[in-house]
Amino acid sequence: MSSIRERLEEVLHELRHHGGVEASAVVSRDGLLMASDIPPSVQAETFAAVAATMVGSSEIVVHELHRGKHARIIVEAKDGNIVAMGAGPMAILVAMTGPTFALGLILVEMNRATEKIKALL
Repeated sequence: MSSIRERLEEVLHELRHHGGVEASAVVSRDGLLMASDIPPSVQAETFAAVAATMVGSSEIVVHELHRGKHARIIVEAKDGNIVAMGAGPMAILVAMTGPTFALGLILVEMNRATEKIKALL
């Protein structure tokens, strides 16, 4: 029987192969790394903490401005992009893409992945 961490890693592995994602992680809302599919060149713990801070801050802004429920945050950069979204009350899914990513495809795949993560947690 596989552990929850192993099952979360399977979800991330699927995301890499079906969604065009270069790296991804499941992060607790307080910034702890739960599972990752991240290359060794990326400091996974730092990546997790910063992703949780970004999502938490954007959720507060959306709430304070009465703009409904927060859906996702997308950070676009010259050499790649970061997409993060809630995966239930306990977790965040964050993914890194290349500079020429298909946003629609990645969002569809990330939405599927968040449903699987919610079911596991």
